[in-house]
Amino acid sequence: MSNLIERLSAGARNTAESGIVEVFNAGWHHEALIPLWAGEGDLPTPDFINRAVKASLDRGETFYTYQRGIPQLREALAAYHQDLYGRVFSAERFFVTGSGMQAIQLAVQAVVDPGREVIVPSPSWPNISAAVEIHGARPVPVPLREANGGWSLHMEEIEAAITPHTAALFLNSPSNPTGWTASEDLLRAFLEIARKNGLWIIADEIYAQYFYGEQPRSPSFYDIADEDDQIIFVNSFSKNWAMTGWRVGWISAPPIIGQVVENLIQYSTSGVPAFMQWGAVAALTEGEDFLASQIERARLGRNAVFEGLQETGRIGAKPPDGAFYLFFSIDGVTDTRRFALDLVRETGVGLAPGSAFGPGGENFVRLCYARGQDQLAEAVRRINAWLPEI
Repeated sequence: MSNLIERLSAGARNTAESGIVEVFNAGWHHEALIPLWAGEGDLPTPDFINRAVKASLDRGETFYTYQRGIPQLREALAAYHQDLYGRVFSAERFFVTGSGMQAIQLAVQAVVDPGREVIVPSPSWPNISAAVEIHGARPVPVPLREANGGWSLHMEEIEAAITPHTAALFLNSPSNPTGWTASEDLLRAFLEIARKNGLWIIADEIYAQYFYGEQPRSPSFYDIADEDDQIIFVNSFSKNWAMTGWRVGWISAPPIIGQVVENLIQYSTSGVPAFMQWGAVAALTEGEDFLASQIERARLGRNAVFEGLQETGRIGAKPPDGAFYLFFSIDGVTDTRRFALDLVRETGVGLAPGSAFGPGGENFVRLCYARGQDQLAEAVRRINAWLPEI
């Protein structure tokens, strides 16, 4: 019995423990916890979404349903994208998944064979690399370069990382954890590299509307790509509409691969419950004001946290361009895992260690500021009071 673990698949056996979950487990029972470690706010799902789910349950919609998603939700996704990107979308390119995480897993399964490679700018959300590894492929990190608190991605380094084993490029913009956001020129260069090498792009634009530039959203591959470009977009209802616990997401992909995506859904979850999908319809069709308030809340949180932490004189960061995280270094702190564990145990403030986000993140910590001003102010107060003690 002692060698049971060795009898597991290599992908499962070698999957690393999440550094974010480790801090979560260490601090979850702190009586004065302020949990800023995960990518979620503190508001529950709004009532207009919950009411749509209850109405569906009252209609008895608890049976198997469309593998690709109920038609009403796919149509709502097409309309939402048309409003956001100013172009016509077919409902046939949208597929409902059991979370954004499953969308990533299915995208990897669809375009990456075991033994191949996926290029991932790093630091990055650790789940993308884990999804690649569990599938038996290899994530290849390419650095997001940090200088004076800001971040940049260099296309020559992306090109240099491509080998005959490369199957796909992954890009998350605006980025978790750094907040770095690709310009349209960079996206064009990225797309041209993919086209030239016959590679797929897995595009994670989940934070598109959490953008603090002059435009109402971040630049997107949708602005420049052709309908049949080899791009699979992965997304989720979690961030925009306070639905992290729902585990509902979507894929946007060329309709020609629709049967493949449907097959992958069928043989993994057999579809998302219909009543949850009606909640997602309500989010898209009734949630504009709620989403606007979420974005403004994050903007205020970004400014408050950045300005508050600057008072210590030990913080290295710039206000991020997008997403809702401050990814910062602390003068004198080199072991961010130990720092995060000690901080949550001693102060109740939960941050994510940068070491959880792969190469280039080791000297940073991540704070989610998509929360109320009172919580953020108290978190900053505790951090600023505790730092002189270490």
